[in-house]
Amino acid sequence: MTTAPQAVGTAPGTPQLVDLFEQGLDAPICLTWELTYACNLACAHCLSSSGRRDPRELSTDEAKTVIDGLEAMQVFYVNIGGGEPTVRSDFWQLLGYATSHHVGVKFSTNGIRITPDAATRLARNDYVDVQISLDGATAEVNDAVRGAGSFSTALRALENLAAAGMRNFKISVVCTRHNISQLDDFEALADRFGAQLRLTRLRPSGRGADVWDDLHPTAAQQRELYDWLLAHGENVLTGDSFFHLSAYGQALPGLNLCGAGRVVCLIDPVGDVYACPFAIHDEFLAGNVREPGGFSGVWRDSELFRRLRTPQHGGACASCTFYDTCKGGCMAAKFFTGLPLDGPDPECVQGYGEEQLARRPGGREHLPQSSGDHSHRTSPSVRPGPVDLVLTRRADLDRPPVSDCAEDPLAGLHFTRTGKDGAHA
Repeated sequence: MTTAPQAVGTAPGTPQLVDLFEQGLDAPICLTWELTYACNLACAHCLSSSGRRDPRELSTDEAKTVIDGLEAMQVFYVNIGGGEPTVRSDFWQLLGYATSHHVGVKFSTNGIRITPDAATRLARNDYVDVQISLDGATAEVNDAVRGAGSFSTALRALENLAAAGMRNFKISVVCTRHNISQLDDFEALADRFGAQLRLTRLRPSGRGADVWDDLHPTAAQQRELYDWLLAHGENVLTGDSFFHLSAYGQALPGLNLCGAGRVVCLIDPVGDVYACPFAIHDEFLAGNVREPGGFSGVWRDSELFRRLRTPQHGGACASCTFYDTCKGGCMAAKFFTGLPLDGPDPECVQGYGEEQLARRPGGREHLPQSSGDHSHRTSPSVRPGPVDLVLTRRADLDRPPVSDCAEDPLAGLHFTRTGKDGAHA
């Protein structure tokens, strides 16, 4: 079990749970593990700029060694993502290995491999949770960001999970300028399938940096989201996505704290460990699981993590009335928009972030870039953006997608790129 110093009693001065989290725990509460950068889609806001597989990604045996280490640390569960994790040929093997070694798995998927048979297998495993990514309650809104056909693929996965008897699986939504008006529709969609709604914040990292100015919610929409979460938040998962909105006056449900290196971190497909799932940059690189000591050695001994677990100063935000509730906002959002880490969040609801953004040097070339770009491209000069894909069903789609022996992470998939005129390329 992940442990922290226990606060006893309720006397004045007794540490709050969030204060204990700031000191760091023996093991992460929320560990994100991106198994592969391979993906059949090219979502415009992808945090990890996924698309092509990295040939250096951890082997099956190396991944199992990581799981063994997580079991020894008594990690509750791991968030598996990518890329699209299910296109990795050993995905089901690793999922089974983790759950049989007391490590629960919550994995995010666009639904491409959630066939009826796969859904049945998942529904039988009490240690697995599934998150279907959907960024629009309609195909028009969703597919503009995630690619043509992705809405119908996600709905088919939701239908398969519901038909298999799985309950409380998640619909995972990245909040953007174009879907804030659909919050009630997302909730209704979750209710329809017996699922739970999960909302996350758009971060300006990976390809998300290229579309952040156009997609992040406006100030008015931030307020709309805050009010909606106050009314519905007890039934909606948000993690640590929206603690910056607490500066409106009332703390929201969820972790109102940047947990980077304290209670959360990321393992990427090649084994690099970053302090934050949204900050894939050398500035936040703590080590690699292939090093002696493995993941536990990085978590416990990384100099970066040690610094993050020391008392942090509010910097320019310390004098703000709301600093104790918003804690200055998201580290990754500040870093990738070129703002100082001890300054205000770029979406600070008091407007201080907007003032800081106005003072930045112009142009993307002045901003930090994510450490790797794995996007589907024909040449390095092509700007990242959504790729329209037409996903087609195979005749044997109701059977296991591919053999575990298939080496190609996209084995069994068939998709075509469409041009602006709708013609297949």
